Amino acid sequence: MSEEEEKDVPTNGRATALRLWRSAAGIRWRLVVAAVAAVLYVATDLMTPVYAASLIDHLWAGIQQAFANGKTFRVTMENGGVDILVYLGIWMLAWAFYSVQSLVMASFAERLNLKLREEISRKVERLPLRYFDSHKPGDTISRATNDLDKVSEVLQRGLLQIIISAITLAGALILMARMSLLLTGVFLVFAALSAVLTKVVAARTLAVAARRQDVLGRLTGRVEEAYSGRAVIKAFGREEESLARVRGDAEELAQVSAHADFLTNAISPAIRFLMRLAQVICGVLAGGMLVAGRLTVGSFQAFFQYVLKASEPLTQLSLTLNMLQGALAAAERVFVLLDEEEVVPDPKTPATLAEPVRGRVAFEHVRFGYAPDKPLMRDVSFVARPGQKVAIVGQTGAGKTTLINLLMRFYEVDGGRITLDGTDTRSLARADLRRQFGMVLQDSWLFEGTVAQNIAYGHPGATREEVETAARAAHVDYFVRTLPEGYDTMLANDAENVSQGQRQLLTIARAMLTDPAILILDEATSSVDTRTEQYITRAMEAIMADRTSFVIAHRLSTIVDADLILVMDHGDIVEKGTHRELLEQGGVYADLYRSQFA
Repeated sequence: MSEEEEKDVPTNGRATALRLWRSAAGIRWRLVVAAVAAVLYVATDLMTPVYAASLIDHLWAGIQQAFANGKTFRVTMENGGVDILVYLGIWMLAWAFYSVQSLVMASFAERLNLKLREEISRKVERLPLRYFDSHKPGDTISRATNDLDKVSEVLQRGLLQIIISAITLAGALILMARMSLLLTGVFLVFAALSAVLTKVVAARTLAVAARRQDVLGRLTGRVEEAYSGRAVIKAFGREEESLARVRGDAEELAQVSAHADFLTNAISPAIRFLMRLAQVICGVLAGGMLVAGRLTVGSFQAFFQYVLKASEPLTQLSLTLNMLQGALAAAERVFVLLDEEEVVPDPKTPATLAEPVRGRVAFEHVRFGYAPDKPLMRDVSFVARPGQKVAIVGQTGAGKTTLINLLMRFYEVDGGRITLDGTDTRSLARADLRRQFGMVLQDSWLFEGTVAQNIAYGHPGATREEVETAARAAHVDYFVRTLPEGYDTMLANDAENVSQGQRQLLTIARAMLTDPAILILDEATSSVDTRTEQYITRAMEAIMADRTSFVIAHRLSTIVDADLILVMDHGDIVEKGTHRELLEQGGVYADLYRSQFA
């Protein structure tokens, strides 16, 4: 877990709160309605003890008078009945106002949450690849899920709870003071002690909670590692060591969680004990005042109702304020993501390619670096003519994949330009540019769906006949028909019922179905056996006919027939030519070739 994720205090809470307010445009009226309903709820709730005091004094006077006259006291509509119904009506109003604010606030929080999630979804589509290179996937996912859930939960319960608690506490203290300054002063002494205790414990609770999240993140990583790498763990006989690491983190999490739960659960009983002690002392003093005639029976019970109403907000305010701080910190992390630098937008009036696309690709003095102060490509130039097979070779980290990423505009060049059929790719809409390419990557990836849906991913409107034709061309049809549901068999990105080689075949069929003008093959046959590789090679030769193709190769035997071989080293092209020409030069390519066939 990153240091930023562990923070439960916002860097600028006020600015974050204002931005949340602006993000709520269109639904702010819900918050206003909820706030008004909350104020009305508190007003009616505080009215009940005062009205009850008057009602009790009235009934008590009637009871004493009936007792003095030797009569039985009866409640009738004229003698207290109407007052009791009014009292019931006040409680019903309080219930109605509370229900309104709860329902409206829940709707407000969820709508705001949905709006922010939609903004994150759109933002992720506009983020450059360099963002994902420098951020863990879990970090981005956590902001879209955990952080927004935290904001939603606090908005639903915490925000209005602060309003209700603050108004209730202030109103209760004012009404208590009108009844007795002495008793109110005693209560305030214990209230101050409670506030100090709550602040100390809450600070400690935040620290322990942050540590618990840290340990939980570590344990989650251990479990994921143990599951994903189970085959390797078993192969090397490291089951016990893996289990011991998981067990160690689990035990640490249990200890930290027990500490956090103790602090969380201990504060309320401690506060309640102080409040009960305050009530006992106030009760003794109030009893003396009642006997002395300085306090009526109705005022006596009303005062203690206000003590109870003021006691709970003291605990809730401090804890809710801490929750609100955590929610603002979570919202701040969401806004940091939304403020990340985006890819250069497509031109307002993008250029269009002449149909049919011929597939002439040219790099003209291209410069690029993943960091401004660390250039990778300094001056890359070459031309791939229509229909040519261009192979890109070099040691790991030489810049082969970077060249392809620039061609697809996953990254923007720092200098020079890349053209397709003479048109600068930066003048094209990205979607139009990428529609001309078909890609088969070394790391095959399947999406959740049927086999047919995975093959047709790049061409959603393809018919079943077209899907099966592409599958046969990629030599994938024969094994698909052995699956339980054939082309309707459900797959996931980590499907266990499909081998790595078969997954690669499916991705090759996917590329064939798109019928692209340009093919990009990143060691496309690396995960298949030699016999299947021969089938795939013939199939790829057929699909590459009359198409420009870029092949990233580690096994040089697969690209000896390439029309142009680019040899890369530290980001630059150090040699280029055909297989025969490069062998005759006796340079880097010749050394690579001899090292594989020595």
